[in-house]
Amino acid sequence: MQLRPNALGTVAGVDWDRLAEPEARRLRELGLDEGVEVELLRRSGLFGGPLACRIGRMTVALRRHVAAAIHVTPRTGAA
Repeated sequence: MQLRPNALGTVAGVDWDRLAEPEARRLRELGLDEGVEVELLRRSGLFGGPLACRIGRMTVALRRHVAAAIHVTPRTGAA
């Protein structure tokens, strides 16, 4: 996920092939797919920690390798 903390963006695509089936299923169950608005809340730790993000009204933690498979376009005017 290529956003700075507290920035809003729109999911441009997800590299589903980079994810294990349970990870891909979880993202789909959370409603994460192309066109969905997301917000990066914070990154945990410097190396390899999870990311906290908002998908709709939910706050979720994503492992770094899962977040790396999500391509986001920053919203115009977003930080």
